[in-house]
Amino acid sequence: MRDTVLKWREGKGQSGKKFSSRYIGSMVGDVHRTLLYGGVFGYPGDTKNPNGKLRLLYEGAPMSFIMEQAGGLSTTGTRRVMEISPEQVHQRVPLVMGSPPFKKSWMLIPVGKNK
Repeated sequence: MRDTVLKWREGKGQSGKKFSSRYIGSMVGDVHRTLLYGGVFGYPGDTKNPNGKLRLLYEGAPMSFIMEQAGGLSTTGTRRVMEISPEQVHQRVPLVMGSPPFKKSWMLIPVGKNK
């Protein structure tokens, strides 16, 4: 995922445009901005939290539903978030979601350990 983001910043992605990073600090605010202006929202897993930090039932799935209803896509890096059946109430998932123009360029970026 890091390589993909660096390519976008340098303008070497599929579109050839240079992109910058934005972080409001609130998932709702960040996703709202992504819907309005385009782009990608990512909260991937890391070494400490390989399954990500966002909870599937009350963060990942609701925002993924909104993103997909707006024509975008939300994925864990290997599958759609809306296709995951929760195994526990506080199950966490890595997450990358974005507006329609970016679907092809980031759809299968590996973002963490998935269940």
